[in-house]
Amino acid sequence: MNAVTVYDCEFLTAPGAPQRFWCGPFDPDPLCVQIGAVRLSLNAPFAISQPVGWYVQPMDRDGKILSVDSLLTALTGIDDELLAREAVPLLTALSELDAFSQGSLLLSWGTDDVLTLSTSLFVQGYQSPIPAHRFRSAVPLLVTSGEDPEAVCALRSNTLCAHFGLAGRTKAHDAREDAASVAIALQHLLTQNRLNPRDIATLGGTTRSTL
Repeated sequence: MNAVTVYDCEFLTAPGAPQRFWCGPFDPDPLCVQIGAVRLSLNAPFAISQPVGWYVQPMDRDGKILSVDSLLTALTGIDDELLAREAVPLLTALSELDAFSQGSLLLSWGTDDVLTLSTSLFVQGYQSPIPAHRFRSAVPLLVTSGEDPEAVCALRSNTLCAHFGLAGRTKAHDAREDAASVAIALQHLLTQNRLNPRDIATLGGTTRSTL
């Protein structure tokens, strides 16, 4: 394995929905509206590609395009007009992510992102074009590198660079920026020999299944 892909998703939300675990009477499904990704080389000097990304049109169970809550717009800058102009179908975005990743592992900060993709696929009645075994959380890698597990639990993708004293992405709620932030942190740990490429490669495990 010569590289991995770090990705991130933004998804539908509403005021109070995260605190209610999306159990409110009018909370939207946490459907994907943006995917961002970078490729991280596992060969020194562990280069990071420019971020790429796709806006995704959220569709409900009846095939209706959903409107974006003003909270999501305030957090991400994504609104209905932007999605109408630039969004692509979910399967198109995932197929292009697959092509960009070149068969590599897809790492995210935690499991929210893969849950968002799984929910979006379920609602639209699709099977993922990318096998589930390629999606992994990057969070355990920080514990492998020697970080305190309790401290790791408090970190978010947009706070990683500051945690390590790195000049990097700090803007939250942009999938491209968040993916780049995670990749910069992993690059730092690889450069400092706190991680080695095998640590990342072995996240792949042996399980073979699909979303």
